[in-house]
Amino acid sequence: MVAQIQELEAQHWVKTRSSLDPSESTFLIWKGKIYALIPGEKRQLLFKIFGLSVSRCIPTEEGSWDFTSRELTYYLNPQTEEVLTKWENPWTGETVPVIHVANNPVQGIFKGNFPAQVDGDSTTFIFDIFPYYPNPLADDPKFAEYSPHPIYQAAELFKLTVPTADLFNPALSSVSELKLSWDRIGQWLPWMKMGDRPGQLIYSAFGSKINGIKELPPFLQDEINNRIPLYKQAPKGFLDGEDMTSWLYFQKHFQAYLAGEIFPLPQPEEL
Repeated sequence: MVAQIQELEAQHWVKTRSSLDPSESTFLIWKGKIYALIPGEKRQLLFKIFGLSVSRCIPTEEGSWDFTSRELTYYLNPQTEEVLTKWENPWTGETVPVIHVANNPVQGIFKGNFPAQVDGDSTTFIFDIFPYYPNPLADDPKFAEYSPHPIYQAAELFKLTVPTADLFNPALSSVSELKLSWDRIGQWLPWMKMGDRPGQLIYSAFGSKINGIKELPPFLQDEINNRIPLYKQAPKGFLDGEDMTSWLYFQKHFQAYLAGEIFPLPQPEEL
C-alpha cells in the first residue's frame, strides 16, 4: 500500500505532539548524537545527547489550541554517556563550561489542517523547518569569540509516526505510542567558543512519548527532582514573551558561564 497524503485536523496533531486534555503534562524524549562536520576533515562525534519536552495544549476556540512547553537537552560524553560539565575544545585546546539546553518556554498555536502520510496502520507527520533570523549575539563585541555570525541559520527535520487508529479514537486524548525521528544541521553552539571557524553540527536523534518522570534515566530524574523541578510539568498557561533558545540563554547567563557554574542553573518548581 502506498502512503497517501491526507489533510488532518489540528486535534489529530495535538493528540500526537501533546494531549487534548489541558490538565495533562505530556513527556516526549529523544536521544542521539552530535557530530562536527568541517570542510576537509573527517566527521567527529562530539557528544551523545538526551532530551525532554514537557508540554501542554490548551483549547482557546473551536479547532485551535495554545501549545506551551519546556525543553531540556543534555550533552553527554560520547564514550561514557556521563553528563558533561566541562568540554575540551579539540580545535582550540581550551576547556569551557557546558551549557545544556534549558528552553523555557517553547510555544506555538496549533490550528488549521496538518498534512500527514497515512500508510495503513501508521500515520507520519513530517516537518522540515529552516530557521533564519538575526543572531541576537552578533552585535555585542563580547560575544565575538562565541557566536559572531550575523544570521542564525539551521535546518530541523522531524518525522513523528503514530498509530492511525489512535488519531480517530475519541476515547483517547493522546496517542498510545509515538516514534520520533529528528535530524538537525546547526551552527556551533555559543558555549563551544568556536568563533568564526568553518563547520557545522549534525544532530541525529530518535525518541518517543513516555508516561512521566519515573521513566526517565536516573540522572535526569535526579536533576528534575533536585535542581530543576520547574521541569516536572509544562507551564500551566501560555506564557508571555518570546521563546527561549540556546543563544538567548547564553546571552542571559553569560556571567554564570564565565564563572564556571553548573548548568542548567537551578529553577524552582512552578507553584
